[in-house]
Amino acid sequence: MSNLDLNERKRIEYFWRGKVGMRAIARFLNRDHTVIARELARNKDRRGRYDAVRAQALADGRAKITNKHKLKKDVVLKQYVVSKLKLGWSPEQIAGRLVAKPPASLAGRTISYESIYRYIYDGEGRFEYLYPYLRKAKPKRFRKCGRKPQKTPIPERVSIHDRPPEVAAKRMVGHWESDTIVFKKQKTAVSVQYERKSQLVRLHALKDKSAEETERALTLTIESVPAPLVKSITFDNGGEGAHHVNLKKIFGITTFHCDPFASWQKGGVENMNGLIRQYLPRDTDMSTMTNEQISEIQERLNNRPRKLLDYLTPNEVIEGEGGALNS
Repeated sequence: MSNLDLNERKRIEYFWRGKVGMRAIARFLNRDHTVIARELARNKDRRGRYDAVRAQALADGRAKITNKHKLKKDVVLKQYVVSKLKLGWSPEQIAGRLVAKPPASLAGRTISYESIYRYIYDGEGRFEYLYPYLRKAKPKRFRKCGRKPQKTPIPERVSIHDRPPEVAAKRMVGHWESDTIVFKKQKTAVSVQYERKSQLVRLHALKDKSAEETERALTLTIESVPAPLVKSITFDNGGEGAHHVNLKKIFGITTFHCDPFASWQKGGVENMNGLIRQYLPRDTDMSTMTNEQISEIQERLNNRPRKLLDYLTPNEVIEGEGGALNS
């Protein structure tokens, strides 16, 4: 999450009143301790007391002032946002990525996804014709009265916050992220699976975004690599991952799900989606694409050297871990 919400602020208030230290509060909230320190420094009263409701009101007021013309004033930030929109990233993914892994030129600078939407529809962005790059490419935005987390249809859902630390640290291969990329005015989609340490990717065409089709694609991925190389899969909170229970039972893997509206928490696959869009832009007619063509795109990505892998390719890394791969 890019910004603290009211529920988090209430937990900060509870712990702060109980004399819990900033670093301990940060661990409870799965936040960096600097976020907690900054929050308390900004929003404590003169007596050192912290009130969650008051802090939220102050934060909301600052956000309105700060973000109103942020992209207009910050050319580097604007270039970053626009370039990522054109790669098919959502405003939420862009905002989350700036917090989770910003480029050096934008270190310490953030923007809310709501501000990006405002720029696209109400700011200068409307003259740049940016809305077609959104997943729902509508020329007008229909505002909602607040965005509330919906009841999840996912059975036996395990939160990403319960994922072992070694998964986030990428200490071993076998921990995957799953996502789906869609195309304009088509039911068909592409299922994307991404192995976090090696950056290996698997792509499968889907007839639709149903849980059944996603389960089929994941089964193909799991069966394409040796069993030890699939230990866990992390999904977003969409219904496509509702059949994860079947995969757990059949293959003995563990599964995790991101928070609602926080798909950036599986940033590896979200970043991979941007690379895939180089080959499969949003206006691709998927009825003309064969499985062989999709496999060719997959292997181009898997044979591309990566700086984060010391210029090895994902295939080389996974094979070095003992994986005899099937395409």
